[in-house]
Amino acid sequence: MEMEVLRSPDPEQAPPDAPAPSRKKSDLRRKLLIGAVAVWAVAITAVVLLRDGSDPESPARTLPSATPSASDGPLAVPQVYQALRPSVVLIKATGSGAGADTGTGVIANADGTVLTAFHVVEGAKSITIAYADGTESPAEVVTSSPAQDIATLRPAKLPETLVPAVLGGGAAIGDDVVAIGNPLGLTATTTSGVVSGLDRTLSRDRGGDIAGLIQFDAAVNPGSSGGPLLNDRGQVIGIVVALANPTDDGTFIGIGFAVPIGAALGAGEGDGSNPPL
Repeated sequence: MEMEVLRSPDPEQAPPDAPAPSRKKSDLRRKLLIGAVAVWAVAITAVVLLRDGSDPESPARTLPSATPSASDGPLAVPQVYQALRPSVVLIKATGSGAGADTGTGVIANADGTVLTAFHVVEGAKSITIAYADGTESPAEVVTSSPAQDIATLRPAKLPETLVPAVLGGGAAIGDDVVAIGNPLGLTATTTSGVVSGLDRTLSRDRGGDIAGLIQFDAAVNPGSSGGPLLNDRGQVIGIVVALANPTDDGTFIGIGFAVPIGAALGAGEGDGSNPPL
């Protein structure tokens, strides 16, 4: 900011017989000069304050994320359902020789990749995914791990709004959990329970055992396979793969199993299959 400087008259340009300035005029000039300096000082202070307040390196306001942080309280079951329903899909697999099979999957990536149980799509000649908004799309198997009973699918068409689930989070015995799936063709069924055990091993007729499973008591039934097991933060902590029943009924008696999400994401190629839900 430029400051106007008050200057004294040039003595060479003054009339030779001009009288000397009076004391009164000299005092007035001095007061004007002091006032101008004061205005300049205030202006400089204002500029400094404005620049400090708009420092581009100052942290921007952070908006809360969709997923609660560790400092937030747990979500109720209806809140978990509302948050994850758009991420859960119905899978229809046909041509496997066992008629039309249905299962569940969860959108695991922003590119639309769907994570599910391998036995839901094993041997299928045609796979269709139905999203929460009613959009349907053919899909193909991209990766599979029969040993872990995990597969990923690539849909040919995505819904207008794609909502990937939040993956991650550990499990501890007694933790509240929610399962969302399509048991017996009843879409978007939601049940809740707790983690009943960890590091469980499931014995199978084919493909060997699956170790390191999460045991839970949220109700699941045929058609729930491939669906997400969620904690009370709305995070996917596992993929539902099986239930235990000492009879041949194939219905839930309080023991379900899920592959931990870390193992599901790291599953490689393998052999074997799981008795389908």
